[in-house]
Amino acid sequence: MSQAEGRSSEEEEEEGSSERATPISAIAPEADSHHEQPAVISSNPALQYLEQLFSMGKISGEKMAHLRASYNILHETLRNSQETELHLLQEAKALRTTLDQKKQELEKAELFPEGPDTEVSRLKQTLLQYYNQLKEEEEREYQMQFQFECLKEEKLCLEKEYQEQPKPSELENRYIAMKNSCEEVGKEVVQLRQEVKTLSESMETQHKHINKEQNELEKLKDLVGSSEAELAQVLLIPVQLGKEIDRIAHKKSELEKQVAVIGQHRMEHREHQQRMEAKCEEVKEAKREVLRELEGHKSQLVVAENKQDRLLKELQMTKEKEAMFMDQRGLLDINMEQIVAECKSLRDKLARDTRLKDKLMRALKRNELQLKQTRDSLANTQQQHERTQAQRETVPEGDCLLQRRRDLEKEVENLKRSWISKQSGADLKVQLVQEYVEQEQALIRESYRRRDELHHLHHLILIKADEREQKSRELLKAQLKYKRAKQDLQGKGLVIQEHMKQTQETQSRLGVFAKLYEVTKGERNKYLSLIHISNQNLTEVQEKLAKLEENLKTLQLIAINKDKLLQKSRLQHSHSYKLRDRMKNELSRVLQVLEEMHQKREEQKLNLGKLADTINMMEQKKLYMCKSYEAAMQERNQRAVQLVEKEQELCIFYEKLNVLVKMIEDSNLKIQNMEDEISHLKIEQKEQERQNNILRKQLSSKRALEEESILLQIQLSETKDRLTELEKACMDYARARKLSGEDPSPEELIKKIEQLEMHLTDKEAQLLEMELVYEQVTRLSQRIQIKAENGKEDTLHLAKKVNELQAQIRERTRKMMAVVAELSMRQAECMTLQQEMKDKELQLDLCQRHVEQGLPPSENIENEWLRCLRDQHRRQADAEKKARLAEEDEWNQLPNGVYTTAELRPNAYIPTDDPLPVPKHYGALAPFKPTEPGANIRHIRKPKYKPIEI
Repeated sequence: MSQAEGRSSEEEEEEGSSERATPISAIAPEADSHHEQPAVISSNPALQYLEQLFSMGKISGEKMAHLRASYNILHETLRNSQETELHLLQEAKALRTTLDQKKQELEKAELFPEGPDTEVSRLKQTLLQYYNQLKEEEEREYQMQFQFECLKEEKLCLEKEYQEQPKPSELENRYIAMKNSCEEVGKEVVQLRQEVKTLSESMETQHKHINKEQNELEKLKDLVGSSEAELAQVLLIPVQLGKEIDRIAHKKSELEKQVAVIGQHRMEHREHQQRMEAKCEEVKEAKREVLRELEGHKSQLVVAENKQDRLLKELQMTKEKEAMFMDQRGLLDINMEQIVAECKSLRDKLARDTRLKDKLMRALKRNELQLKQTRDSLANTQQQHERTQAQRETVPEGDCLLQRRRDLEKEVENLKRSWISKQSGADLKVQLVQEYVEQEQALIRESYRRRDELHHLHHLILIKADEREQKSRELLKAQLKYKRAKQDLQGKGLVIQEHMKQTQETQSRLGVFAKLYEVTKGERNKYLSLIHISNQNLTEVQEKLAKLEENLKTLQLIAINKDKLLQKSRLQHSHSYKLRDRMKNELSRVLQVLEEMHQKREEQKLNLGKLADTINMMEQKKLYMCKSYEAAMQERNQRAVQLVEKEQELCIFYEKLNVLVKMIEDSNLKIQNMEDEISHLKIEQKEQERQNNILRKQLSSKRALEEESILLQIQLSETKDRLTELEKACMDYARARKLSGEDPSPEELIKKIEQLEMHLTDKEAQLLEMELVYEQVTRLSQRIQIKAENGKEDTLHLAKKVNELQAQIRERTRKMMAVVAELSMRQAECMTLQQEMKDKELQLDLCQRHVEQGLPPSENIENEWLRCLRDQHRRQADAEKKARLAEEDEWNQLPNGVYTTAELRPNAYIPTDDPLPVPKHYGALAPFKPTEPGANIRHIRKPKYKPIEI
């Protein structure tokens, strides 16, 4: 992520530099640009130059792809902007033509001859004055917008200057680079310490080796003292001592070289430390300069922010003034329209009142006639009432007689039962009496039923008489209604004519209002777009400020962390000083040890002088022995003459024996050579294995190494087979043959033995050196491997920590962005609420003024009051209607005479084409009445269509 951010910052810097180098200017599109085909992007020189850079290796593939994508996006935006410019030009041309037409219409209206000084002319003059004032305000607004655009350009210039200055990201990159270099220096110091530790360990091993060699020397001295008698050993002692002296001198020279190398390393470390101190001072100075630059940028930023705030306040003041003027203009327009409407309504009211007066006079006459008729009918109804009352008084009360009759019947039944109970002897008579009683009761029940039917028929007769009277009344009412309907039709025809006039007037007024609405709507949309743009700019500026504050906080935290790291580095520096002092002490100790070794060397030289004296003595003894040997040889020659015969016999056997001995020696030498070769090959094999291990780690091609190892194994097996063959050949006695030539003398044999021993000692020394080197290399490689593994764990731990921190940073940034977005939304809501509050306050002031003048507060309130009154009257009428139709709703009679409580289906319709709203019957084709939606569709909402915004 950090690499990607670094790349993106570098690309932004490059783009910014290119933008600074070539100033951007909008090119107006040509007239016939829509006929031209789009240019091929691949043939662009910028992309060709990018490809050249990529082929030269100066730019990576990812960077080239990112730059190409950004170029394509910019090209598409440029093309879209050109298309929008063309579209806007066409719109401007269309608006220009409409404006010319409007101007011509205005000129025609001005040429129209003016009439006398009337209210209309005065209102027209006031309208023109307000129109001129509006034009002046528009010009002022245009000037203010021009000033605002100039200030925007100045702001962009300031932002570009601010971008040209070094960014905090660059400073962070520099600081990170310095930090990385410091870490590398620290790692080098740690490596040097480890090297010093390894050298000290090697010195200790060398000391141990020297002590071992001294012990060996002492042992050799004891051997020299014990082997003074033996000549061969005494002759070999000086050679061995010389070799050991050379070896010790060689080791001493190597130690001196190592001490010199350590001294050089120490000097280099001192120089490196001085360089690092100088670099630290330079970094401190750079940090101070960066802090000064930061303070300067902060002051510039504060000045720019103050300017921006001042300009925003001025812009808000101008917008408020503009809104006030617009409100005043709207109020004046509304007042003018109200005055005109009141004049017309007063005229219409006068005409309507006269018509109402005539209608009321006609209704009064009609009511007087009806009153006379009702008085005549009242006298007839009173006479009928008196007659019915007299008839009712003559009829006796039937209820009392019926009650008395029922009581008597009960008494008769009781007497009968008592009589039957007394005469229990005569059963037949009793049964006859019971039958008669039951027949009597059945006849009584039938008489009751017939009486009820008679009573019911009497009631039906009365009901029918009432219905007949009611129908006669309804007929009279229907005739009266018919007359009234005729009169109403005539009145409504007049009303329709009046309404037609009113509709014409309202249409003309609606046309005026539509024009005003379109003008106000266009202005409103324009101001809304301006408000939206200003709000967006404000939110962007606030977000930028919040980001800058966050960056400042992060920089402060980084500075604090870096101060802590500086303190830690100082502590480490002091620790390194202490380690240097310790190393100096150790070097002084090593020098002391070297001086002691010099002293021991001088002592060994004295011992060697003594040994040289003893060697001289031994040589003298050797000469004496040589003389005695010569004398013995002369005696041997004398005796040889005597033993020639025996020697001739034994010569053959000796020759055979010598041949066999030589063959054995040769085979032994060959075996030794083969063993040497085997050991050498084993060493080489080990070295090859070590190199193979190193190469396995370094190289990825494993198969080639495996093939080489297989070849080496084959060679080894071949050498082993050859060795076994040679051993078998040595053991084969049939291969014995006589050798020509003479036997070498013992001196020549001794010389050859000495040469072989010298060669053997050299090989041993080389072997020991190789083993030491191999051990040191293995030790160092193991340590490096352990360090690498430890380093892997540390790097993994650090990478995890870095990932966690990056995740936390991302979460924090997201939260901050969300909070900023919420804040901007809240600010926008606050601004809208403030605007609404101002509008409401203005509306309240207007209402108070209207109330003080004795007018209604506003048209909306007046309309609401009228609506409330209408609703109240309507409710009262509905309640009366419900009360009147409550009884009729229970029983509804169908045309076939059947009563039902179901709702009546419509059997007629009102035609839309006919001017009179007279209902017509459907006939055979009645309309389909769909059922109500069931339970399975109740959860589905009806679609709400969006309003069309103009």
